[in-house]
Amino acid sequence: MISVQPVIMAGGSGTRLWPLSRAGYPKQFLVLSGNESLFQLAAKRLADLAGSDIQVAAPCIVGNEEHRFLVLDQLREVKLDPSSVLLEPMGRNTAPALTLAALEALEGGKDPVLVVTPADQTVTQPAAFTAALQRAIRVADGGAIAILGITPDRPETGYGYIRTQADAAGLAVAQFVEKPNLDTAKGYLAAGGYYWNSGMFVLRASVWMKALERFRPDIATATRAAWAGRKTDAKFVRPAKAEFGAVPSESVDYAVMERCPGTDLSLRMIPLDAGWNDLGAWEAVWQVADKDAHGNASVGDALIADSENTLVHATSRLVGVVGLKDVVVVETADAVLVSDRARSQEVKQIVNRLGKEQRGEQNLHRKVHRPWGWYDSIDQGERFQVKRIMVKPGASLSLQMHHHRAEHWIVVSGTAEIVNGDKTILLTENQSTYIPLGQTHRLANPGKVPLEIIEVQSGSYLGEDDIVRFEDTYGRS
Repeated sequence: MISVQPVIMAGGSGTRLWPLSRAGYPKQFLVLSGNESLFQLAAKRLADLAGSDIQVAAPCIVGNEEHRFLVLDQLREVKLDPSSVLLEPMGRNTAPALTLAALEALEGGKDPVLVVTPADQTVTQPAAFTAALQRAIRVADGGAIAILGITPDRPETGYGYIRTQADAAGLAVAQFVEKPNLDTAKGYLAAGGYYWNSGMFVLRASVWMKALERFRPDIATATRAAWAGRKTDAKFVRPAKAEFGAVPSESVDYAVMERCPGTDLSLRMIPLDAGWNDLGAWEAVWQVADKDAHGNASVGDALIADSENTLVHATSRLVGVVGLKDVVVVETADAVLVSDRARSQEVKQIVNRLGKEQRGEQNLHRKVHRPWGWYDSIDQGERFQVKRIMVKPGASLSLQMHHHRAEHWIVVSGTAEIVNGDKTILLTENQSTYIPLGQTHRLANPGKVPLEIIEVQSGSYLGEDDIVRFEDTYGRS
Protein backbone atom coordinates (compact mmCIF):
# COMPACT_ATOMS: atom_id res chain seq x y z
CA MET A 1 0.00 0.00 0.00
CA ILE A 2 1.14 3.52 -0.82
CA SER A 3 0.70 5.78 2.20
CA VAL A 4 -0.65 9.20 1.14
CA GLN A 5 -0.78 12.39 3.19
CA PRO A 6 -3.01 15.08 1.62
CA VAL A 7 -1.74 18.61 2.27
CA ILE A 8 -4.09 21.55 1.69
CA MET A 9 -2.49 24.98 1.38
CA ALA A 10 -5.12 27.27 2.90
CA GLY A 11 -3.12 30.37 3.73
CA GLY A 12 -3.79 32.59 0.71
CA SER A 13 -5.38 36.04 0.90
CA GLY A 14 -7.32 36.02 -2.40
CA THR A 15 -7.08 39.77 -2.96
CA ARG A 16 -8.19 39.56 -6.62
CA LEU A 17 -11.67 38.40 -5.54
CA TRP A 18 -12.27 41.53 -3.44
CA PRO A 19 -14.78 42.68 -2.22
CA LEU A 20 -16.11 39.18 -1.54
CA SER A 21 -12.68 37.93 -0.43
CA ARG A 22 -11.10 39.80 2.49
CA ALA A 23 -7.94 39.18 4.51
CA GLY A 24 -10.05 38.02 7.45
CA TYR A 25 -12.27 35.80 5.28
CA PRO A 26 -10.31 34.95 2.11
CA LYS A 27 -11.63 33.29 -1.04
CA GLN A 28 -10.84 29.68 -0.10
CA PHE A 29 -13.53 29.88 2.61
CA LEU A 30 -16.15 31.46 0.35
CA VAL A 31 -19.16 29.67 -1.14
CA LEU A 32 -19.13 30.95 -4.73
CA SER A 33 -21.76 28.49 -5.95
CA GLY A 34 -23.76 25.65 -4.43
CA ASN A 35 -23.48 25.33 -0.65
CA GLU A 36 -19.86 24.38 -0.01
CA SER A 37 -16.74 26.55 0.08
CA LEU A 38 -13.72 26.06 -2.17
CA PHE A 39 -11.79 24.75 0.85
CA GLN A 40 -14.49 22.24 1.69
CA LEU A 41 -14.61 21.03 -1.91
CA ALA A 42 -10.82 20.59 -1.97
CA ALA A 43 -10.87 18.55 1.24
CA LYS A 44 -13.66 16.29 -0.05
CA ARG A 45 -11.85 15.68 -3.36
CA LEU A 46 -8.69 14.54 -1.58
CA ALA A 47 -10.67 12.23 0.72
CA ASP A 48 -11.73 10.29 -2.39
CA LEU A 49 -8.18 9.37 -3.52
CA ALA A 50 -8.05 5.96 -1.82
CA GLY A 51 -7.59 2.98 -4.15
CA SER A 52 -6.70 -0.69 -4.03
CA ASP A 53 -3.03 0.22 -3.53
CA ILE A 54 -3.45 3.70 -2.01
CA GLN A 55 -4.18 4.47 1.64
CA VAL A 56 -5.15 8.08 2.34
CA ALA A 57 -4.71 9.77 5.72
CA ALA A 58 -6.80 12.62 7.09
CA PRO A 59 -5.72 15.94 5.53
CA CYS A 60 -3.00 18.16 6.93
CA ILE A 61 -4.01 21.81 6.64
CA VAL A 62 -1.43 24.59 6.44
CA GLY A 63 -3.02 27.96 7.11
CA ASN A 64 -3.00 31.29 8.85
CA GLU A 65 -3.30 31.58 12.62
CA GLU A 66 -6.21 34.01 12.17
CA HIS A 67 -8.24 31.44 10.19
CA ARG A 68 -7.78 28.46 12.53
CA PHE A 69 -11.41 28.24 13.66
CA LEU A 70 -12.71 28.79 10.12
CA VAL A 71 -10.71 25.72 9.08
CA LEU A 72 -12.13 23.53 11.84
CA ASP A 73 -15.70 24.80 11.45
CA GLN A 74 -15.75 24.25 7.71
CA LEU A 75 -14.25 20.76 7.95
CA ARG A 76 -16.77 19.88 10.66
CA GLU A 77 -19.61 20.94 8.33
CA VAL A 78 -18.53 18.34 5.73
CA LYS A 79 -17.79 15.73 8.42
CA LEU A 80 -14.02 15.65 7.91
CA ASP A 81 -11.44 15.66 10.68
CA PRO A 82 -7.92 16.94 9.91
CA SER A 83 -4.81 15.08 11.00
CA SER A 84 -3.43 18.47 12.03
CA VAL A 85 -3.69 22.19 11.32
CA LEU A 86 -0.27 23.81 10.94
CA LEU A 87 -0.62 27.50 11.78
CA GLU A 88 1.73 30.01 10.21
CA PRO A 89 2.18 33.07 12.47
CA MET A 90 2.78 35.12 9.31
CA GLY A 91 2.74 34.41 5.58
CA ARG A 92 5.99 33.08 4.10
CA ASN A 93 4.67 31.79 0.76
CA THR A 94 4.25 28.15 -0.25
CA ALA A 95 7.79 26.72 0.06
CA PRO A 96 8.00 27.15 3.87
CA ALA A 97 4.36 26.02 4.17
CA LEU A 98 5.09 22.78 2.32
CA THR A 99 8.25 22.33 4.39
CA LEU A 100 6.23 22.43 7.62
CA ALA A 101 3.93 19.73 6.24
CA ALA A 102 6.89 17.61 5.11
CA LEU A 103 8.61 17.86 8.49
CA GLU A 104 5.45 16.72 10.24
CA ALA A 105 4.95 13.89 7.75
CA LEU A 106 8.47 12.61 8.43
CA GLU A 107 7.88 12.39 12.19
CA GLY A 108 8.29 8.90 13.62
CA GLY A 109 10.28 7.62 10.65
CA LYS A 110 7.39 7.83 8.18
CA ASP A 111 7.77 9.04 4.59
CA PRO A 112 4.35 9.27 2.93
CA VAL A 113 3.60 10.59 -0.54
CA LEU A 114 2.37 14.17 -0.14
CA VAL A 115 -0.50 15.28 -2.37
CA VAL A 116 -0.22 19.05 -2.20
CA THR A 117 -3.05 21.25 -3.45
CA PRO A 118 -4.19 24.85 -3.01
CA ALA A 119 -7.53 25.31 -1.24
CA ASP A 120 -9.04 27.68 -3.81
CA GLN A 121 -9.54 25.68 -7.01
CA THR A 122 -12.59 24.17 -8.68
CA VAL A 123 -12.96 20.84 -10.48
CA THR A 124 -16.12 19.91 -12.38
CA GLN A 125 -15.15 16.30 -13.19
CA PRO A 126 -14.17 14.64 -9.90
CA ALA A 127 -13.69 11.14 -11.39
CA ALA A 128 -11.09 12.45 -13.86
CA PHE A 129 -9.42 14.40 -11.05
CA THR A 130 -9.17 11.29 -8.89
CA ALA A 131 -7.74 9.20 -11.74
CA ALA A 132 -5.04 11.79 -12.54
CA LEU A 133 -4.05 12.18 -8.89
CA GLN A 134 -3.86 8.41 -8.40
CA ARG A 135 -1.55 8.19 -11.42
CA ALA A 136 0.60 10.97 -9.96
CA ILE A 137 0.73 9.17 -6.60
CA ARG A 138 2.09 6.03 -8.25
CA VAL A 139 4.70 8.09 -10.12
CA ALA A 140 5.76 9.82 -6.89
CA ASP A 141 5.93 6.49 -5.07
CA GLY A 142 8.88 5.67 -7.34
CA GLY A 143 10.80 8.74 -6.21
CA ALA A 144 9.85 11.26 -8.88
CA ILE A 145 8.12 14.62 -8.44
CA ALA A 146 4.77 14.71 -10.24
CA ILE A 147 3.14 17.98 -11.27
CA LEU A 148 -0.44 18.29 -12.48
CA GLY A 149 -0.66 20.27 -15.72
CA ILE A 150 -3.81 21.57 -17.41
CA THR A 151 -4.23 21.37 -21.19
CA PRO A 152 -4.87 24.99 -22.22
CA ASP A 153 -8.05 25.73 -24.14
CA ARG A 154 -7.40 29.44 -24.63
CA PRO A 155 -4.40 31.83 -24.64
CA GLU A 156 -4.58 32.57 -20.90
CA THR A 157 -2.25 35.29 -19.55
CA GLY A 158 -3.14 34.77 -15.88
CA TYR A 159 -1.41 31.39 -15.43
CA GLY A 160 2.16 30.17 -15.46
CA TYR A 161 2.97 27.47 -18.03
CA ILE A 162 4.92 24.20 -18.05
CA ARG A 163 6.84 23.24 -21.20
CA THR A 164 7.02 19.46 -21.53
CA GLN A 165 9.13 17.00 -23.44
CA ALA A 166 7.84 13.54 -24.36
CA ASP A 167 9.99 10.52 -23.51
CA ALA A 168 9.53 6.79 -23.03
CA ALA A 169 8.02 7.32 -19.56
CA GLY A 170 5.50 9.98 -20.58
CA LEU A 171 5.99 13.74 -20.18
CA ALA A 172 9.06 15.26 -18.56
CA VAL A 173 9.08 18.87 -17.41
CA ALA A 174 11.54 20.79 -19.57
CA GLN A 175 10.88 24.32 -18.35
CA PHE A 176 8.62 26.50 -16.21
CA VAL A 177 7.43 29.67 -17.94
CA GLU A 178 6.17 32.84 -16.26
CA LYS A 179 2.73 34.29 -17.00
CA PRO A 180 3.01 35.34 -20.68
CA ASN A 181 1.62 38.26 -22.61
CA LEU A 182 -1.23 37.54 -25.03
CA ASP A 183 0.89 37.02 -28.15
CA THR A 184 3.22 34.63 -26.32
CA ALA A 185 0.26 32.70 -24.88
CA LYS A 186 -1.16 32.32 -28.40
CA GLY A 187 2.21 30.97 -29.51
CA TYR A 188 2.21 28.39 -26.70
CA LEU A 189 -1.28 27.26 -27.68
CA ALA A 190 -0.28 26.87 -31.34
CA ALA A 191 3.00 25.08 -30.59
CA GLY A 192 1.53 22.43 -28.28
CA GLY A 193 3.44 20.79 -25.45
CA TYR A 194 2.62 23.65 -23.05
CA TYR A 195 0.34 23.18 -20.04
CA TRP A 196 -1.01 25.51 -17.38
CA ASN A 197 0.70 25.07 -14.02
CA SER A 198 -2.07 23.97 -11.62
CA GLY A 199 0.01 24.45 -8.48
CA MET A 200 -0.63 20.81 -7.47
CA PHE A 201 2.39 18.65 -6.63
CA VAL A 202 2.76 15.01 -5.62
CA LEU A 203 6.03 13.81 -4.06
CA ARG A 204 7.46 12.00 -1.07
CA ALA A 205 8.15 14.15 1.99
CA SER A 206 11.83 13.10 1.94
CA VAL A 207 12.15 14.03 -1.74
CA TRP A 208 10.91 17.55 -1.00
CA MET A 209 13.33 18.01 1.90
CA LYS A 210 16.33 16.72 -0.09
CA ALA A 211 15.49 19.00 -3.03
CA LEU A 212 14.97 22.00 -0.74
CA GLU A 213 18.23 21.37 1.11
CA ARG A 214 19.98 21.19 -2.27
CA PHE A 215 18.54 24.36 -3.81
CA ARG A 216 17.51 26.50 -0.81
CA PRO A 217 19.29 25.28 2.32
CA ASP A 218 18.52 28.63 3.99
CA ILE A 219 14.76 27.91 3.84
CA ALA A 220 15.27 24.33 5.01
CA THR A 221 17.45 25.33 7.98
CA ALA A 222 15.25 28.23 9.11
CA THR A 223 12.03 26.19 8.83
CA ARG A 224 13.58 23.28 10.75
CA ALA A 225 14.42 25.73 13.55
CA ALA A 226 10.82 27.00 13.63
CA TRP A 227 9.51 23.43 13.62
CA ALA A 228 11.83 22.41 16.47
CA GLY A 229 10.29 25.13 18.65
CA ARG A 230 6.68 24.28 17.80
CA LYS A 231 3.85 24.09 20.31
CA THR A 232 0.87 21.77 19.97
CA ASP A 233 -2.68 22.52 21.13
CA ALA A 234 -5.05 19.67 20.21
CA LYS A 235 -5.16 19.74 16.36
CA PHE A 236 -3.30 23.06 16.17
CA VAL A 237 0.48 23.01 15.67
CA ARG A 238 2.25 26.36 15.93
CA PRO A 239 5.87 26.73 14.75
CA ALA A 240 8.00 29.07 16.84
CA LYS A 241 7.00 32.62 15.86
CA ALA A 242 10.37 34.38 15.97
CA GLU A 243 12.12 31.57 14.12
CA PHE A 244 9.38 31.33 11.48
CA GLY A 245 9.60 35.09 10.96
CA ALA A 246 13.23 34.56 9.92
CA VAL A 247 12.31 32.04 7.19
CA PRO A 248 12.81 33.49 3.67
CA SER A 249 9.54 33.96 1.80
CA GLU A 250 9.50 31.92 -1.42
CA SER A 251 7.14 29.87 -3.57
CA VAL A 252 7.47 26.14 -4.23
CA ASP A 253 8.10 26.90 -7.91
CA TYR A 254 10.91 29.41 -7.38
CA ALA A 255 12.55 27.56 -4.49
CA VAL A 256 12.68 24.09 -6.05
CA MET A 257 10.57 23.18 -9.07
CA GLU A 258 12.03 25.62 -11.58
CA ARG A 259 15.54 24.46 -10.66
CA CYS A 260 14.88 20.76 -11.25
CA PRO A 261 14.90 20.54 -15.10
CA GLY A 262 18.37 19.57 -16.30
CA THR A 263 19.32 17.93 -12.99
CA ASP A 264 19.18 14.31 -11.86
CA LEU A 265 15.82 14.98 -10.15
CA SER A 266 12.95 13.37 -12.06
CA LEU A 267 10.19 15.91 -12.68
CA ARG A 268 7.14 14.45 -14.42
CA MET A 269 4.01 16.20 -15.73
CA ILE A 270 0.64 14.44 -15.38
CA PRO A 271 -2.11 15.90 -17.60
CA LEU A 272 -5.27 16.88 -15.74
CA ASP A 273 -8.43 17.22 -17.81
CA ALA A 274 -11.10 17.58 -15.14
CA GLY A 275 -12.73 20.98 -15.63
CA TRP A 276 -10.08 22.71 -13.50
CA ASN A 277 -10.01 26.41 -12.62
CA ASP A 278 -8.09 28.24 -9.93
CA LEU A 279 -10.60 31.14 -9.62
CA GLY A 280 -7.76 33.63 -9.42
CA ALA A 281 -9.94 36.57 -10.48
CA TRP A 282 -13.56 37.44 -11.24
CA GLU A 283 -12.96 36.63 -14.91
CA ALA A 284 -12.30 33.01 -13.87
CA VAL A 285 -15.47 32.97 -11.75
CA TRP A 286 -17.45 34.05 -14.84
CA GLN A 287 -15.71 31.34 -16.91
CA VAL A 288 -16.99 28.50 -14.69
CA ALA A 289 -20.43 29.94 -13.87
CA ASP A 290 -23.73 28.86 -15.39
CA LYS A 291 -24.76 31.42 -18.00
CA ASP A 292 -27.92 32.48 -19.81
CA ALA A 293 -28.30 32.64 -23.58
CA HIS A 294 -26.45 35.98 -23.65
CA GLY A 295 -23.44 34.81 -21.63
CA ASN A 296 -24.57 36.50 -18.41
CA ALA A 297 -24.00 34.86 -15.01
CA SER A 298 -25.51 35.91 -11.71
CA VAL A 299 -25.51 34.98 -8.03
CA GLY A 300 -28.01 36.35 -5.53
CA ASP A 301 -30.80 38.85 -6.16
CA ALA A 302 -29.79 40.19 -9.59
CA LEU A 303 -31.81 41.53 -12.53
CA ILE A 304 -29.93 41.75 -15.84
CA ALA A 305 -31.34 43.50 -18.92
CA ASP A 306 -29.88 44.03 -22.42
CA SER A 307 -26.42 42.86 -21.32
CA GLU A 308 -23.85 40.35 -22.60
CA ASN A 309 -21.09 38.25 -21.03
CA THR A 310 -21.53 40.01 -17.69
CA LEU A 311 -21.21 38.69 -14.14
CA VAL A 312 -23.36 40.06 -11.31
CA HIS A 313 -22.72 38.77 -7.77
CA ALA A 314 -25.14 40.19 -5.19
CA THR A 315 -24.92 39.27 -1.51
CA SER A 316 -27.15 41.64 0.48
CA ARG A 317 -29.60 43.50 -1.80
CA LEU A 318 -31.11 43.67 -5.26
CA VAL A 319 -28.65 44.61 -8.00
CA GLY A 320 -29.98 45.65 -11.41
CA VAL A 321 -27.84 46.22 -14.50
CA VAL A 322 -28.77 47.47 -17.98
CA GLY A 323 -26.76 47.65 -21.19
CA LEU A 324 -23.50 46.14 -19.94
CA LYS A 325 -21.02 44.04 -21.91
CA ASP A 326 -18.06 42.12 -20.50
CA VAL A 327 -18.45 43.68 -17.04
CA VAL A 328 -18.18 42.34 -13.49
CA VAL A 329 -20.41 43.77 -10.74
CA VAL A 330 -19.87 42.47 -7.20
CA GLU A 331 -21.99 43.78 -4.31
CA THR A 332 -21.46 43.22 -0.59
CA ALA A 333 -23.00 44.95 2.41
CA ASP A 334 -20.20 47.52 2.61
CA ALA A 335 -18.56 47.70 -0.85
CA VAL A 336 -19.33 47.42 -4.57
CA LEU A 337 -16.87 46.54 -7.36
CA VAL A 338 -17.52 47.38 -11.03
CA SER A 339 -14.82 46.22 -13.45
CA ASP A 340 -14.10 45.44 -17.07
CA ARG A 341 -14.19 41.64 -16.97
CA ALA A 342 -10.91 41.31 -18.88
CA ARG A 343 -9.16 43.54 -16.31
CA SER A 344 -10.56 41.96 -13.18
CA GLN A 345 -7.06 40.81 -12.17
CA GLU A 346 -6.29 44.48 -11.54
CA VAL A 347 -8.67 44.70 -8.58
CA LYS A 348 -5.56 44.24 -6.43
CA GLN A 349 -4.84 47.93 -7.21
CA ILE A 350 -7.97 48.82 -5.23
CA VAL A 351 -6.98 46.46 -2.42
CA ASN A 352 -3.51 48.02 -2.25
CA ARG A 353 -5.06 51.50 -1.95
CA LEU A 354 -7.35 50.30 0.82
CA GLY A 355 -4.30 49.01 2.66
CA LYS A 356 -2.38 52.26 2.26
CA GLU A 357 -5.38 54.21 3.51
CA GLN A 358 -5.85 51.71 6.38
CA ARG A 359 -9.49 51.15 5.52
CA GLY A 360 -11.31 48.28 7.14
CA GLU A 361 -12.86 47.07 3.87
CA GLN A 362 -9.54 45.42 3.00
CA ASN A 363 -9.58 43.07 5.99
CA LEU A 364 -13.11 42.41 7.20
CA HIS A 365 -16.67 42.25 5.94
CA ARG A 366 -19.45 44.10 7.73
CA LYS A 367 -20.35 40.63 9.01
CA VAL A 368 -17.33 39.31 10.89
CA HIS A 369 -16.88 35.64 11.77
CA ARG A 370 -15.41 34.74 15.15
CA PRO A 371 -14.73 31.33 16.73
CA TRP A 372 -17.83 31.74 18.91
CA GLY A 373 -20.13 32.86 16.06
CA TRP A 374 -20.36 36.19 14.22
CA TYR A 375 -21.35 39.84 14.50
CA ASP A 376 -22.84 42.16 11.87
CA SER A 377 -22.39 45.92 12.27
CA ILE A 378 -25.80 47.00 11.03
CA ASP A 379 -25.65 50.73 11.87
CA GLN A 380 -23.28 53.30 13.30
CA GLY A 381 -22.96 57.03 13.81
CA GLU A 382 -21.34 59.56 16.13
CA ARG A 383 -20.89 57.90 19.56
CA PHE A 384 -23.05 54.83 18.79
CA GLN A 385 -22.90 51.50 16.95
CA VAL A 386 -25.51 48.73 16.55
CA LYS A 387 -24.52 45.09 16.07
CA ARG A 388 -26.41 41.89 15.50
CA ILE A 389 -24.57 39.07 17.28
CA MET A 390 -24.92 35.30 16.96
CA VAL A 391 -23.34 32.93 19.51
CA LYS A 392 -23.11 29.22 18.71
CA PRO A 393 -24.64 26.69 21.13
CA GLY A 394 -22.24 26.06 24.01
CA ALA A 395 -19.93 28.92 22.98
CA SER A 396 -18.98 32.06 24.91
CA LEU A 397 -17.19 35.34 24.35
CA SER A 398 -14.24 36.29 26.52
CA LEU A 399 -14.59 37.71 30.03
CA GLN A 400 -13.83 41.32 29.21
CA MET A 401 -14.33 45.02 29.83
CA HIS A 402 -14.21 48.27 27.82
CA HIS A 403 -12.67 51.58 28.80
CA HIS A 404 -14.64 53.80 26.44
CA ARG A 405 -18.08 52.32 25.80
CA ALA A 406 -21.20 50.99 27.49
CA GLU A 407 -23.44 48.33 25.95
CA HIS A 408 -27.14 47.44 25.89
CA TRP A 409 -28.01 43.81 25.03
CA ILE A 410 -31.44 42.68 23.82
CA VAL A 411 -32.07 38.95 23.27
CA VAL A 412 -33.79 38.25 19.93
CA SER A 413 -33.81 34.45 20.12
CA GLY A 414 -32.27 31.73 22.25
CA THR A 415 -31.01 31.93 25.82
CA ALA A 416 -28.17 34.17 27.05
CA GLU A 417 -26.07 33.55 30.13
CA ILE A 418 -24.55 36.89 31.07
CA VAL A 419 -21.86 37.78 33.58
CA ASN A 420 -22.44 41.44 34.50
CA GLY A 421 -20.04 42.53 37.18
CA ASP A 422 -20.52 40.22 40.20
CA LYS A 423 -23.90 38.89 38.94
CA THR A 424 -24.70 36.04 36.54
CA ILE A 425 -28.14 36.20 34.91
CA LEU A 426 -30.15 34.26 32.31
CA LEU A 427 -32.09 36.18 29.67
CA THR A 428 -34.51 34.88 27.04
CA GLU A 429 -36.33 36.39 24.07
CA ASN A 430 -37.23 40.11 24.41
CA GLN A 431 -35.32 40.51 27.68
CA SER A 432 -32.39 42.93 27.99
CA THR A 433 -29.55 44.13 30.19
CA TYR A 434 -27.16 47.08 30.43
CA ILE A 435 -23.34 46.79 30.70
CA PRO A 436 -21.90 50.02 32.16
CA LEU A 437 -18.59 51.42 30.95
CA GLY A 438 -15.71 49.66 32.74
CA GLN A 439 -17.88 46.73 33.92
CA THR A 440 -16.47 43.19 33.62
CA HIS A 441 -18.84 41.08 31.53
CA ARG A 442 -19.26 37.95 29.43
CA LEU A 443 -21.90 36.66 26.99
CA ALA A 444 -22.45 32.89 26.64
CA ASN A 445 -24.96 30.57 25.02
CA PRO A 446 -25.84 27.69 27.37
CA GLY A 447 -28.56 26.38 25.07
CA LYS A 448 -28.75 23.99 22.13
CA VAL A 449 -29.88 26.53 19.52
CA PRO A 450 -28.05 29.64 18.29
CA LEU A 451 -28.35 32.75 20.45
CA GLU A 452 -29.00 36.07 18.70
CA ILE A 453 -28.88 39.46 20.36
CA ILE A 454 -28.89 43.10 19.33
CA GLU A 455 -26.06 45.08 20.91
CA VAL A 456 -26.17 48.88 21.12
CA GLN A 457 -22.81 50.42 21.94
CA SER A 458 -22.45 54.03 23.07
CA GLY A 459 -19.37 55.96 24.07
CA SER A 460 -16.43 58.08 23.01
CA TYR A 461 -14.56 55.27 21.19
CA LEU A 462 -16.14 52.16 19.63
CA GLY A 463 -13.16 50.39 18.02
CA GLU A 464 -12.69 46.61 18.29
CA ASP A 465 -9.34 47.17 20.03
CA ASP A 466 -11.07 48.63 23.14
CA ILE A 467 -11.23 45.19 24.75
CA VAL A 468 -9.41 44.07 27.88
CA ARG A 469 -9.70 40.26 28.08
CA PHE A 470 -9.39 38.52 31.45
CA GLU A 471 -10.29 34.99 30.32
CA ASP A 472 -10.66 33.60 26.80
CA THR A 473 -11.51 30.11 25.55
CA TYR A 474 -9.78 30.75 22.23
CA GLY A 475 -6.34 31.85 23.36
CA ARG A 476 -6.74 35.54 22.45
CA SER A 477 -5.20 38.32 24.50
